[in-house]
Amino acid sequence: MPDQPRCPVIDFDHHSAAHAADHVGAYRRVRETTPVAWTEAHGGYWVLSDYESVFKASRDDDLFSSARHESGGEGLAIVIPKAATALHIPIEIDPPLFRAYRKILNAITAPAAVQHLNPVIDMYVTEFIDQIIEEGEADLAVVANVPAAVTVHWLGLDVSEYRRYVEAMHTLIVAPPGSPEQLHALNVEVPWVKETVHRHIRHRREHPGDDVTTALIQADFEGRPLTDDEIYSMIELLISGGVGTTASLVTQTLVWLGDHPDVRQRLVDDPSLMDIAVEEFLRVFSPTQALARTVMKDTEFQGCPMRAGDRALLSWASANRDPKQFENPDEVDITRWPNRHMAFGLGVHRCAGSHIARPMAKAMISGVLDRMPDFEIVKEALVPYPDQGVNAGYYAIPVRFTPGERRGQGLFSGER
Repeated sequence: MPDQPRCPVIDFDHHSAAHAADHVGAYRRVRETTPVAWTEAHGGYWVLSDYESVFKASRDDDLFSSARHESGGEGLAIVIPKAATALHIPIEIDPPLFRAYRKILNAITAPAAVQHLNPVIDMYVTEFIDQIIEEGEADLAVVANVPAAVTVHWLGLDVSEYRRYVEAMHTLIVAPPGSPEQLHALNVEVPWVKETVHRHIRHRREHPGDDVTTALIQADFEGRPLTDDEIYSMIELLISGGVGTTASLVTQTLVWLGDHPDVRQRLVDDPSLMDIAVEEFLRVFSPTQALARTVMKDTEFQGCPMRAGDRALLSWASANRDPKQFENPDEVDITRWPNRHMAFGLGVHRCAGSHIARPMAKAMISGVLDRMPDFEIVKEALVPYPDQGVNAGYYAIPVRFTPGERRGQGLFSGER
């Protein structure tokens, strides 16, 4: 424990079983009593849980750095504890260098650039629902595979291997630190992703295609092309974000809709409500719960003495339920507007994939409500992610519903 007072010191660990059991309540207790506080978990870090603190910290890159530093060990700097991944460009790059990389990323994720993905999203939503629609009893979480399939398709990789990308990048985050599942992801699946993607980059240099990998190869970075390692870093970030965040949002949303058939029926009867409803689902079921920063100089922040090298956790999920910003924050209001949530982060590192995530979430939820509007969840058989520190959500959502007919091309007809 440092000699200098640490403001409030709390018993908090966003990777603990207690937190996973009630992450909303855990953040509420911290936010109401000590919105900026220090915990000794994982080597010690600050927890920023109210809207004002998260807003200020996320917009101050000089004080709260996203880059890799010695503090907290080696690995991905935006999570606590750090994960053993490649450098993720540009989310682990601070300004001013950040801007040149982000310019490239913005070009491939702008609304006009990703509009062509809408029929691709619809195709995969149809195909995954087809896997279960005839049965009348199934695991609704199969729909959560859509983001992984779309992301892998978008990158020009082999979509039939989408599960391995999930096992690598999503399991690395949602499995408890040091668990057998996380170690398998780290030691087996992540190396496979690295080898496969590097091979794909080399292939695309010789055989350009109509995909994001080719776009990155052809991009101009301050007068030069990106290296293979830079391209891999950007692709690994896109995979990491693509396979987990929207799946997290949608699984939480579907479970909530299962408990609120009146709201579900309202969306079935009036699909025009879905756009605003998705914004509310983003606020309440934040796909990324929290991300980390490193304090760059001794300072006082929100009345607390921080020191250079301190780690800090910025909780978007907690800020999105701050009653000082949102009226009745724990109530899901599908007509709430305006909705200034932080589900995609804030500041220069705000999620570049938001223009893909929104239509994908809308298509997934709409697809389920269209084709199985009467689904009933077998609550006692729900399987949540064992660790809800970065992504909250469900591995399994057993449901019963009125069977329907297949509509797709049978892309995954042999898969369950």
